[in-house]
Amino acid sequence: MAEIIAIVGSGTMGNGIAQVAARAGYDVVMRDVTAEFLERGMKAIDRNLQRDVDKERLTAAEKQSVLGRVKTTTELEALSEAVFVIEAVTEDLGVKTEVFKTLDRITPPKTILASNTSSISITKLGAVTKRPDKVVGMHFMNPVPVMKLVEVIRGLATSDETYQRVRQLSEKLGKTALDCHDSPGFISNRVLMPMINEAIFTLYEGVATRESIDGIMKLGMNHPMGPLTLADFIGLDVCLAILNVLSDGFGDPKYRACPLLKQYVDAGWLGKKTGRGFYEY
Repeated sequence: MAEIIAIVGSGTMGNGIAQVAARAGYDVVMRDVTAEFLERGMKAIDRNLQRDVDKERLTAAEKQSVLGRVKTTTELEALSEAVFVIEAVTEDLGVKTEVFKTLDRITPPKTILASNTSSISITKLGAVTKRPDKVVGMHFMNPVPVMKLVEVIRGLATSDETYQRVRQLSEKLGKTALDCHDSPGFISNRVLMPMINEAIFTLYEGVATRESIDGIMKLGMNHPMGPLTLADFIGLDVCLAILNVLSDGFGDPKYRACPLLKQYVDAGWLGKKTGRGFYEY
């Protein structure tokens, strides 16, 4: 029997991780709070795999085989057989803490508990469990099936063995694991979010139009998409949450979120997922 990898959360990141794990030959159990969310997650996996079939990167039979390796459940207890659990729920410390407490209770002591958090402290998540040495960050990039990076974050108590096993898993999933120590925003978002925030400030101050700001960064810095477009894709609420983590974690005013970003989030203009952010979709 293949090793079981459990994914908590079936949203964009969760279903992407599930797809990659199933395609690498693992049996996957994907859990979410409602059957509706799970159905949506499975449809996204189906759509992504069909794209590969259409481009002849995958046969129809291989697609069915991958889909067949993903089981869905609304019960957290159904994850008790997993050797790895990857949490991909909302970017909220309270929510993640409750998930980790439950996972610690229901999974065998040897199971590694990983978080796909983009900014929350792995040390804090580990501290609510009886196995902080087996708690680690596995920060996948969006879209998961396409992006090669997994940012591996070691909490204060994460053991060398856990770290090595996560590196091996990342490689089996076809990813490149690059590591960093636990610090607000890690590397990816500590560098990225101030850039996005500064781009929002330049728009807020009327320095340039959204098209000009994005165009300058794309053509001048060779970025595949401009910072305002990228913010819309990430979700402006997520950008704000990460900036707040950076600001709280370092107490440095350079991480203060632009008032325009706060205003857009208050308005419910969260980017692509709501049809409006810095651009209209």
